[in-house]
Amino acid sequence: MFTGDRSGDILYRVLHRTGFASQPVSASRGDGLVLRDAYITAAAHCAPPGNRPAPEEIRNCRPFLERELALLPNIKVAVALGKIAFDSYLDVLKAGGAIASRAAFVFGHNRRFQTAPGYPLLISSYHPSQQNTSTGKLTETMLADVFRAARTAARKATGTV
Repeated sequence: MFTGDRSGDILYRVLHRTGFASQPVSASRGDGLVLRDAYITAAAHCAPPGNRPAPEEIRNCRPFLERELALLPNIKVAVALGKIAFDSYLDVLKAGGAIASRAAFVFGHNRRFQTAPGYPLLISSYHPSQQNTSTGKLTETMLADVFRAARTAARKATGTV
């Protein structure tokens, strides 16, 4: 995910700076990048026209997201890159009964939410899209702040602070 994509340029630099990636660039599947204490997935596993997935594409991919999350029981922090990811993650939690309503969860950059006891802390972030980074809506420093917060929260959750 994000490999060879302009969004990945800033994302992998930040993941490397914050200790989650072995190198600051990912250009192809076999380029040697290794994620540490991190897993990347998406609400939609396709590259739709205009990079904007339609609601039906998100619905079609939701079972994949649900299965991935079920296979990762030790998640301490979930970082949602963009509102689509944020909404999709909350939809999965609501459907699974972890939250009763999404009303208390308002998307914004570097906002933190304790969703439910026993569930990961949720941190929302603007998506590292070329549009967001070229306009300054999201800077590398802003994104690094999100992943530093995620690192700190994960350490606290595991008692390694």
